[in-house]
Amino acid sequence: MSNQTPTPVSSHADRPDSANTLSAFLTLSMAVAAGVAVANIYYNQPMLGIMKRDLPGSTTNMIPTGTQLGYAAGLFLLVPVGDLLERKRLIVLQFVLLALALAAAAIAPNAALLLVASVAVGALATVAQLIVPFAAHLSSPERRGHTVGIVMAGLLCGILLSRTLAGVVATYAGWREMFWLGAPIALGTGALLAWVLPASKPTSKMHYGQLLASLAGLWKEFPQLRLAAVTQSLLFGAFSVFWTILALHLQEPKFGLGAGTAGLFGIVGAVGILAAPIAGKIADQHGPHKMIILGAMLTLLSWGIFGLWNSLPDLIAGVIVLDFAIQGALVSHQHVVYALRPEARARLNTIFMGTMFLGGALGSAATMMVWPTFGWTGIVLLGAGLALSATLLQLRNWNNS
Repeated sequence: MSNQTPTPVSSHADRPDSANTLSAFLTLSMAVAAGVAVANIYYNQPMLGIMKRDLPGSTTNMIPTGTQLGYAAGLFLLVPVGDLLERKRLIVLQFVLLALALAAAAIAPNAALLLVASVAVGALATVAQLIVPFAAHLSSPERRGHTVGIVMAGLLCGILLSRTLAGVVATYAGWREMFWLGAPIALGTGALLAWVLPASKPTSKMHYGQLLASLAGLWKEFPQLRLAAVTQSLLFGAFSVFWTILALHLQEPKFGLGAGTAGLFGIVGAVGILAAPIAGKIADQHGPHKMIILGAMLTLLSWGIFGLWNSLPDLIAGVIVLDFAIQGALVSHQHVVYALRPEARARLNTIFMGTMFLGGALGSAATMMVWPTFGWTGIVLLGAGLALSATLLQLRNWNNS
């Protein structure tokens, strides 16, 4: 596999219409919307301990995994439609449906129905992954990495600060109230995008079935896509291991801390937001591959910090490194993926992000299996093993190129 960045194809699909050129306000609006959308799949992580007390049983443990599996399913089944239908209407509609799914989660009478609602929330939160390639489409090729970096910074903000918001709301009001709060936020975001987004023309004339079938062809055609997807899935698995277990780890007698403190780690991790525009500029100017390898190595370093020093300050230092590393690698990988075939960006994003979130879901599931028997030591070995695998994969590709 070559590690050279493919040259963007010069085509109508790769050039934004003059009427659709991104303004600073539109870019910011899309960044905020991406963050609001993706936030919904992380509300449950800092609230898991509180939810378990209210709805005891093994089903509750599966809610974070179910939400991420729903997100992965939505990436494969919903996001490709972004190449088929007018994007603005599709994005606004999905925000409305997301609000309804959040309301269903808020009123769920038992863990089983909450799990079903959580899967739906995860699937519909993939509207974030319609926004990111749309921003790439509207941007000029020479600024695409920078634009994607800004939108991904907003998305990372949503991932991290969602935990802070959920931890505070769950502590002082309850977990159901967090889902109730999420519903009007989703509706408001949909209204904002209905106002600011430009209309777009579909980039594919295929039927839905043909669109889904074409995913396999894209996976087979582009080795750069396969490498990016597998590497990022391993890194995101390592990321999910930490965030899935953090609330339960902080509740142990050694710390004796609650959901609010777990949520505050989101603010600490928000330092990683700085990685998105930095990585985007590096990718525009020097290519993305050095940043990808650095991100993998820093992810491994973060788990070394978690394993060697397990105090509160050490957890804080480790999470800063972890979130910076994951975001830097993610934006750099997207720079590679979006350049492969401009008219198929939604489908390329489906494959890349879908594989990534499958890795996250498997990381969360493995976490809940490892934790009861092996505790924090087992968690550290799991996270470090995933990060090491990603690092070795990238280094092998670098040496073979």
